[in-house]
Amino acid sequence: MPDQRELRLPDEVRLHVEVSGPADAEVTVVLLHGWTLDGRAWHKQLADLCSRFGDRVRVVAYDARGHGRSSCMALRTATLAQLGDDLAAVLDEVAPAGPVVLVGHSMGGMTVMEYAHRHPAHFAARTAGLVFVSTTAEGHTHTVYGLSPRIARLIRLAETTGAGVLARCGSWRPPRPLLRALAPSIRWMLFGDRCSGSDIRLVTSAVARASLRSIGGFRASIGAQHRLATLAALAHLPAAALVGDRDRLTPPPCAESIAAALPATELTVCPGAGHMLMMERPDEVNAALAGVLHRVLTAGRRAGRDPADQVTAAAPPPPGPRRPAVVPARTGPTG
Repeated sequence: MPDQRELRLPDEVRLHVEVSGPADAEVTVVLLHGWTLDGRAWHKQLADLCSRFGDRVRVVAYDARGHGRSSCMALRTATLAQLGDDLAAVLDEVAPAGPVVLVGHSMGGMTVMEYAHRHPAHFAARTAGLVFVSTTAEGHTHTVYGLSPRIARLIRLAETTGAGVLARCGSWRPPRPLLRALAPSIRWMLFGDRCSGSDIRLVTSAVARASLRSIGGFRASIGAQHRLATLAALAHLPAAALVGDRDRLTPPPCAESIAAALPATELTVCPGAGHMLMMERPDEVNAALAGVLHRVLTAGRRAGRDPADQVTAAAPPPPGPRRPAVVPARTGPTG
């Protein structure tokens, strides 16, 4: 069972943190969830990492401020910039030494980019690999919800207006009966061709735990972030990017621009999948994460056990031509 902790930040926000694996593991993997979700979204990846790597890897997953079992926060701190600062604080407290691989889904991926932007020296000293799942470095530039651009603009206007209202609702949580009624909309927005009832229930449960302030408050920051220039400076790191071709929130052009900024990135496009790839396509996400980890672990063995050497050695050779990998859709139900 993961070791559960509470990390108190300087502004008195309390983060719920779960840690699995030994403190002296060769690499620490940090899993960062998306907007309105919580750390449980990664349960299939956590199980795979433990069975595949054993004690060689330590895994940290935490609920972002205002989400899951973490406490609510002041509205002014509902920003990606603050989430980047929070990530630096989590690393200092929970994984103060050794190389880390950062894995971000949606808002979690944007948090990784913000951490790199705001704390470049800290990032460079610690980060040995990156995995971006259904995320973007260009705000809402490519988000059209699978609809025509004109209708998408109207939806975004309504969404932005609604977010402003929700942001002023404080620490209240969405009522569960309302979320059950909205389950078909949640399924349409977040999933692709197939999803299981357990996945819908987990996502709905996570949204029910998110404060209305966080649901509304982070929207403006998420829509405005642009960090392609930051990514371009990280091209030496082993990395992977995955996206579903039915993703209505961060469609394939989002992942393609990330891969263009990080030329050594392995880009995987999953046919028929939506925004929740960790649940819809766990095998593909697990394989991509394992691929990055194997590269980091191999570089660490060559360089010895010094963390700084491991991070430096994790740089891959200059890449050759790279083509996106399209993973064939499975015919059975996702689980």
